[in-house]
Amino acid sequence: MALLETITSPAALKALPATQLPALAEEIRTFLVGEVSKTGGHLGPNLGVVELTIALHRVLDSPRDAIVFDTGHQSYVHKLLTGRHDFSQLKKRGGLSGYPSRAESEHDVVENSHASTSLSWADGIAKGRRLRGDQGRHTVAVIGDGALTGGMAWEAINNIAVDKTLPLVIVVNDNERSYAPTIGGLADHLATLRTTRGYERFLDWGKRSLARTPVVGGAMFETLHGVKKGIKDIVAPQGMFEDLGLKYLGPVDGHDEPAVEKALRQAKEFGGPVIVHVITQKGRGYQPAIDDTADQFHSVGKINPETGLPFEVGGRIWTDEFNDEMVALGRDREDVVALTAAMLIPVGLDGFAAAYPERVFDVGIAEQHAVTMASGLAYAGLHPVVAVYATFLNRAFDQLLMDCALHRAGITFVLDRAGVTGSDGASHNGMWDMTLAGIVPGLRLAAPRDGDQVRRQLREAVDVSDGPTVIRFPKGDVADPLTAVRTVDGVDVLFENAGDDVDLLVVGVGAFAALATEAGEKIAAHGRTVRVVDPRWVLPVGDGVVELARRSGAVAVVEDNLVSGGIGAAVTLALREAGLDVPVHTYGIPKRFLDHASRGQILEDLGLTADQVVADLEPRL
Repeated sequence: MALLETITSPAALKALPATQLPALAEEIRTFLVGEVSKTGGHLGPNLGVVELTIALHRVLDSPRDAIVFDTGHQSYVHKLLTGRHDFSQLKKRGGLSGYPSRAESEHDVVENSHASTSLSWADGIAKGRRLRGDQGRHTVAVIGDGALTGGMAWEAINNIAVDKTLPLVIVVNDNERSYAPTIGGLADHLATLRTTRGYERFLDWGKRSLARTPVVGGAMFETLHGVKKGIKDIVAPQGMFEDLGLKYLGPVDGHDEPAVEKALRQAKEFGGPVIVHVITQKGRGYQPAIDDTADQFHSVGKINPETGLPFEVGGRIWTDEFNDEMVALGRDREDVVALTAAMLIPVGLDGFAAAYPERVFDVGIAEQHAVTMASGLAYAGLHPVVAVYATFLNRAFDQLLMDCALHRAGITFVLDRAGVTGSDGASHNGMWDMTLAGIVPGLRLAAPRDGDQVRRQLREAVDVSDGPTVIRFPKGDVADPLTAVRTVDGVDVLFENAGDDVDLLVVGVGAFAALATEAGEKIAAHGRTVRVVDPRWVLPVGDGVVELARRSGAVAVVEDNLVSGGIGAAVTLALREAGLDVPVHTYGIPKRFLDHASRGQILEDLGLTADQVVADLEPRL
């Protein structure tokens, strides 16, 4: 029987002789490559934390001790060691989540996949347990060097450091990367810690030399050791952490399991907050991942495990359209600059960065800083383009509202992965952005329906200098082009089978324009007069939509966003303010968190297919 098959719980792992741990680590890596290559998932991060996760579960007593994984990309090994061995449906309906999940296991604590939150969670758990009198329970936060670039992590450290008796261990999993290489001052500091061995060499030399000095040698060495803080500041700058009041251990080779265990046991017994700095290699043990300079197989689709190559060549995606147009835009507009939060390649800014490196700012996992910095850049006379996943705009809403919109800063926000994303689960669906944007004064939002519109509307957006603009598009292959029949007051008419007055006006938002058109055509086939439109700029609701609604018996709005506070709600309000008593039927995402499944499965569950919209809408007309 394979070793991994015997590990059904952390207790079984602890019972395994230490001599068998290297073989177990090798089995785990083989398992991960074999299984994740069939389903897709976060491969590189998990290959890098095998020994670290083994050590965590051998030293700690989960779930009595809490292990909080920041982001959760690296939780696959944790799943295996807590008895979850069926990866056949990873990230698919009914299968394992791609992140920690409380519904799966009592060993999972935090299932939100937004970065830099683990230290705040751990601080609260540790203090809460102490307050309740739960003695002997430990809390460990595992945070990557990339997630440490997020401001929230440092807010937590600021509070953790002053509590000298808090039983909390912070494991810094330092692989020099988040998606891509970690950059910034903190990254430089960790790099120095990673490469500096001067302190250890200095003490070793001192001990050897002074030991040969009669009588006074030992005393001199103790004195020397007593001023180690000053020496550390000179030859190894871990002083930043210790100056904050945090005990620092490391750096430790994260692939030396006994060394990691030793460091964790020391930290656990210290009796106060400790940082254990662990050096790991993303993609460890799998050469195709190590050779992938872009992101070391951070996330892969279905691949050939022998070569690491995808089985299918992907088509052109929405992000490609933005990527290409940004390069062209940069050539035409020297005032255009770009910002992202540690996701240069995923959001499609790598082309712009290659062409205009001095005009790109990767701020690390710091969306709040990105937006306020962009406001400063706008004040300085530039037009910033801030590109993030739609779900991550949530993190910078205050800055969007108060630093950008209040100051009427001309900033364009490009939101990738908007709407239902599916397999990454509840926290990655970009279903909140239009609801949030809808309450921001002066904000204008465009939802392109195809690649051509991405390009056109991006250029329209950067021409706006007196307030924020938003361009949002979904994950996956770009939609087939939809040519307008005609344009009425800025609104593209995609289908109509009558003159001025119609029974039904269908408003398709962004990528749902094709769905709206199909639904409209089906309803028209039932003998009704129908007009299907794409407003292009959906916030604020334009006069063209209001006037077309005035000539309609009813309006239906189909959108890939929350129904609550979405475009349908905005259209309803705009019609009421115009004195129109036209019924508005809204189709979108309900106000609840969505389980992981394919995008198509989720949309079908929500009734967001053409046939389902028609079946629901027909009886209402």
